[in-house]
Amino acid sequence: MSGDERRQSSRRDLAGAGWECAEGSYRELMSARRRPFSWLSPAPLWRSRNDRLARRLGDPTDERRQAWMDGLGDEELTVELGERSEASFLLVGDTGEGDSSQYATVLPLRSQAAGADFLFIASDVIYPAGGIDEYGEKFARPYKDFAGGVYAIPGNHDWYDDATGFMYWFCGRESAPPRPRQRPLSKAWIRDRLWRKAPKPGPDKLRAALGLRARPSEQPNPQPGLYFALDTGPVVLVGIDTGIRGNLDRRQGAWLRRVSAATGKPKILITGKPIYVDGEHRPGEIAGGGTVDEVVTAPEHNYVAAIGGDIHNYQRYPIELAGERTLLYLVSGGGGAFMHETHTVPDIDRAEGMETSEARFRCYPLRGDSLSRFSQLYARKMRWVIGPLWRHLHIAPDVAAKIMSERLGIAPTRDQEDVRVRARDRFAARLIFAIHHRGRGALHLPFSEWLDWNQPPMFKQFLRIDADASRIRIRCFAATGCRSQEDEPPLEDDLLAERHGNGNWTWTLPDRED
Repeated sequence: MSGDERRQSSRRDLAGAGWECAEGSYRELMSARRRPFSWLSPAPLWRSRNDRLARRLGDPTDERRQAWMDGLGDEELTVELGERSEASFLLVGDTGEGDSSQYATVLPLRSQAAGADFLFIASDVIYPAGGIDEYGEKFARPYKDFAGGVYAIPGNHDWYDDATGFMYWFCGRESAPPRPRQRPLSKAWIRDRLWRKAPKPGPDKLRAALGLRARPSEQPNPQPGLYFALDTGPVVLVGIDTGIRGNLDRRQGAWLRRVSAATGKPKILITGKPIYVDGEHRPGEIAGGGTVDEVVTAPEHNYVAAIGGDIHNYQRYPIELAGERTLLYLVSGGGGAFMHETHTVPDIDRAEGMETSEARFRCYPLRGDSLSRFSQLYARKMRWVIGPLWRHLHIAPDVAAKIMSERLGIAPTRDQEDVRVRARDRFAARLIFAIHHRGRGALHLPFSEWLDWNQPPMFKQFLRIDADASRIRIRCFAATGCRSQEDEPPLEDDLLAERHGNGNWTWTLPDRED
């Protein structure tokens, strides 16, 4: 990293993390009528009911996906941008809340867009439950000044309207395939009676939304379907659709194997569900046998990285494979939705099944910043319950960093020499760790999104990827919501892959102290 980038990074000081700053100008980009998105209203929870129905009464995503993709052959599922020697693009995941936490990423994203060929959205383009009309404020307006094309893969939330909004905006499909009839009183029949149907578009709303991206290069992109390959020239992006529950159907799995073997070019997988995340390995099941990770790690397929959305933060896992190969697994879901915590990510050296080390792992926000932010949020949310004691729940960022260092037995990221941890700080930390920040089952939506916020620091992020025949560079930029960091966003990670004579790629990682 350069000196300026080192100074800005959240690893250097609290200002770099966004704790000490004036609020940015992102609100000026939003519609004047736009209110902060709230998951505590019954409406978005009810509109998201298809998630629970799919998990309890059977997931119809596979059959719906196959109906959308019927008639498309392998050749039609590859988009070719031409045999160019260089390619650059931006990648942002889990974007579509349409409020401050999404718009705070727009100006930093724009600042790094020079020379970028396109923008790729990895998972959950629209919250809470898709819908064609939702794309105006949550897609077209935020990215209306990005002159290039936009590609995407759907996340679970994009499937809550049977992917009709996604297929219209990204694939140009105006009508959905018919739903199959189910046996009366079967689980599938009951599910379909309760299933939220795709909302019909309002002509005026749709016309206004299309007008926000009116130039020919900005119109709905004719990507072929829910999963596809994008040949950029020096590297092939392979985007897969993991649906609601994270698995691949048999047909998509067979396509993934074929497209992975079709060319010797280096490849990057883009998936709605990350393969390594939160200190766990989630290989991704394929119906009929095998896993996504088995396809990605096969040396003949020449994958150099796998990037997943769904979890709303940044995580890096460089995995050493046989034959002196390194495969880079990234989580990049900090594009606009509520933040998922990182302070619960375990010490990677002690995590089961991790073929990497704590020294090579990296996350954003830092674990200490995550603990501090969640302590602040719980303090605010609980002030009406516990009265004046709520102030004692808030752990300062530098104190939280020291607590995390002691808890995990790892070296602190920032200087901790003069930091004092009080008894009340330790009590607050124990209380916060005792709370499951991601509720399970029916509690997942109301519990997780209860902790959403729309004030700096927001700890959002995006990637810029630049590639040629011998080098691939991936940079992770922070989007904090701070005015001073809108045009020069902090650089949180800078990764470089170089190709050797034997065809293998080696990733160079920043030093730990960066």
